[in-house]
Amino acid sequence: MREKKTFKLALGGICLALTLIFMFAGSIAPGIELTLFAISSVFVAVMILESGVSGAVLLYLAACILGFILVPNKVGLVPYFFLFGYYGIIKYFIEKLPKASFQLIIKAIFFAIVMCAGFLGFKELLLGAVDLPDYPVAILIIAGTVFMMLYDYIFTLIINLYVRKVQRKGMDNFKLS
Repeated sequence: MREKKTFKLALGGICLALTLIFMFAGSIAPGIELTLFAISSVFVAVMILESGVSGAVLLYLAACILGFILVPNKVGLVPYFFLFGYYGIIKYFIEKLPKASFQLIIKAIFFAIVMCAGFLGFKELLLGAVDLPDYPVAILIIAGTVFMMLYDYIFTLIINLYVRKVQRKGMDNFKLS
């Protein structure tokens, strides 16, 4: 029993350190910041698989607090705080729903809401110097939602790879669709 708690604690520390490294890099690396934030989001899913949702929530909260303290570009952390950091937890609960088609609809709605908030509320923070084409906001939100669905698919592939190649125990209730 003690070995399992020690494993979870050590894994949580390693996942937190890796998350902070990718958050730091994402806040200062021009052009690849969203990719680095997407990579940092994988560690929350690892914590779900190894220690449950509570471990993942603790990891997300610790990453937000330490990221705010340690990362010099606070504005650069907005994508992690408002989407990538907690997405693994949201994904876990969505994928407990009964049908894959319903799961995809819920994910698309979630991404569309996040895109609306991003474009309407945080456009300057999230996109800063990025010049978007002069398309209507609705088209940009749809394109962003499609991009996020691709992110979800790649996220699923990475978690499945972790389960097959790294994880020591079986995966229960995280049936990635």
